[in-house]
Amino acid sequence: MSNLIVSPQHVPEEDGSVLSITKQSAGWEYVGFEVFKLAEGQVLKRKTGDQEACLVLLSGKADVATKTKSWSGIGGRMSVFEKIPPYSVYVPSGDSWEVTALTELELALCLAPGKSGHEARLIAPEQVGVEVRGSGSMERLVHNILPESEPADSLLVVEVFTPGGHWSSYPPHKHDRDFLPEESLLEETYYYHTNPAQGFAVQRVYTDDRSLDETLAVGDGEAVLVPKGYHPVSAPPGYEVYYLNVMAGPVRVWKFYNDPAHAWLMPSPSAPR
Repeated sequence: MSNLIVSPQHVPEEDGSVLSITKQSAGWEYVGFEVFKLAEGQVLKRKTGDQEACLVLLSGKADVATKTKSWSGIGGRMSVFEKIPPYSVYVPSGDSWEVTALTELELALCLAPGKSGHEARLIAPEQVGVEVRGSGSMERLVHNILPESEPADSLLVVEVFTPGGHWSSYPPHKHDRDFLPEESLLEETYYYHTNPAQGFAVQRVYTDDRSLDETLAVGDGEAVLVPKGYHPVSAPPGYEVYYLNVMAGPVRVWKFYNDPAHAWLMPSPSAPR
């Protein structure tokens, strides 16, 4: 299997962890990502330390508390494929958080370096930017959970729904150079679900010189590391593909560069996520 694919554990750890990506395991500097599957009544606690966190309730309901704030009974969807925006909670560095599952809960923990510059806050569904991008077989639904227009130190978080037979993160683009204003350097993870669950997505990750050039078949519950290069995604006919993206780098700006060979596919400078 490619070392860019991270597969989940079949049996959760004692704390509910089923998938973990750390800066050490990925061999990079900024992005951390974990997925937990909690049983009803299970409690998960963490300190943020020197990292900021975005807790995304992928499915299920929970009570969430930080050092100074709390929210009861949040969570509105039982499956990501309900396609309604999720509830999320932003927690700054130097804080802590506690999640109590009120139902079975799938929780994504998005991490990046923090500066303790912001307050903990709830990101409710009505605060999530919803848009349809692309047209024809490049059309997809995007939920902007934590875009650069909203307060945070490093994190950028977005989820995307790609219909069967469609492409997303397309035309192929990259963001692996600290070369603003043309391009920003952002590490990125993709966390996948497919509907039906036996499906798969196809993702290619490649660089201009092809020193990295992998085409991946990604299953439900798996994650992909994108340390550099272009990274388009395809959803096979008959299978909807969902992914949650986490990005972070030295500057919290998303400036992408299209593969020149395929840039003619862009009708406008709209984002290719």
